[in-house]
Amino acid sequence: MVALTWMSGTLISFCLMALGARELSGEIPVFQTLFFRSAIGLVLISSLILLLDKKQVFRSERGALHTFRNTFHFFGQYGWFVGIGLLPLAEVFALEFTVPIWTAIIASLFLGERMTPRKAISIFLGMLGVVVIVRPGIEIIDAASLIVLGAAICYAISYTTTKSLASTESPLTILFYMCLVQLPVSLLLSLSVWVWPEGIQWFWFVVIGVTALSAHFCLVRAMGHAEVTTVITLDFLRLPLIAVLGVLLYNEEFELYLLIGGALMLLGNWINFSELAMRGRSR
Repeated sequence: MVALTWMSGTLISFCLMALGARELSGEIPVFQTLFFRSAIGLVLISSLILLLDKKQVFRSERGALHTFRNTFHFFGQYGWFVGIGLLPLAEVFALEFTVPIWTAIIASLFLGERMTPRKAISIFLGMLGVVVIVRPGIEIIDAASLIVLGAAICYAISYTTTKSLASTESPLTILFYMCLVQLPVSLLLSLSVWVWPEGIQWFWFVVIGVTALSAHFCLVRAMGHAEVTTVITLDFLRLPLIAVLGVLLYNEEFELYLLIGGALMLLGNWINFSELAMRGRSR
């Protein structure tokens, strides 16, 4: 029940962040949205660190790895925000579920993690889910879908790097450097297209900045109260939830193939993480 409560916070946070991105799409450049996201996040995470009197987490001896991680995380966010403005919300969320699949491939190729039969099946199901959603040969594959898939690969590289950072760094340190590294990059890229926000746009900036942190915070807390396989199953509820919001708020059509493709990815992820869970219990 506790895990369900925390996952509810995760689902609400991700959906609100997507709604904020959609509301600002076409009005505020994406790089500028990312700048305000980082600025608000930096203020919030720094205030939390000072409130908890954990000033030591401001320091890190792995600055190069933080920079590497956040370069890919930044462009992953950029692709995700661009996709939110171009595709149905449900399709963006469905394609985002490929992140664990790409992570498994990258970890196998570059970290020497063993490619087990379960992982191979997981990857196959994930790729099959992508084919169902993108439907090559039935419809022209639009650039927006490829952008979101590229964003998922960037996220996977970022998450793979996080595995290494998590062995020595506090979660607060990782979040702090995420905002610190991405803030000047997003500012530099947004200067040439800067648009001063007006009225309710400031509200949506705050929503994006707060939910970007609360989503990850709630997800981590949920994993502390339930197995990863349970968490990713609950996380799948994001797809039908955002689909309903897309239909109600933006008159988007929700196609059955999105649920089928998303379900294949869910099954693949569940198989992969269930293997990890079994390994953990056997140690």
